[in-house]
Amino acid sequence: MSPSRIDPGSPEGFAVTQDAFARCRRYRKEHGLYGVVDAALGRIMLEVGAVGAVVMPAPLGARVRDLLGRAQEHSGPVIAHPRSGRWTFLTGPTDNSYLDMTLFSELFRVCASVALPGSRLVLPSPADEQGGYRVWIHPPHRDFRPLLADVVAATRACSARISAGD
Repeated sequence: MSPSRIDPGSPEGFAVTQDAFARCRRYRKEHGLYGVVDAALGRIMLEVGAVGAVVMPAPLGARVRDLLGRAQEHSGPVIAHPRSGRWTFLTGPTDNSYLDMTLFSELFRVCASVALPGSRLVLPSPADEQGGYRVWIHPPHRDFRPLLADVVAATRACSARISAGD
């Protein structure tokens, strides 16, 4: 199903919406991800704040995931956006790091960014996964999310290695 608007009154639209509501309930109950369903799109939206996010190109994301996985038991939840070749790392609560211009410029050089508080993320829904729009690289593990600072530090470290030709 495409990411365009759906008709929640049609049989197909009703099924898509119900699947999204069921997934959203599971995200809330099992993982502490308090999203809401946009019934017109069948998507699960999560506001950045209590959950932070760092977005980057997939090749950098793979390095960050590997580095985080070596440092702790889990790298945390990671969403892939296959069509754009980007990954989103979900983190613990956001902080004021988005105000740091040095960090902003370092991340900008490698096409990465820290999601702004109040912005919205789209979590994988059954319709997104079937359509190849969003899929879990690493699904949530209970309510574990790495600290935003840890993901930012890993991103900086991996970016420095890329710049050095590693």
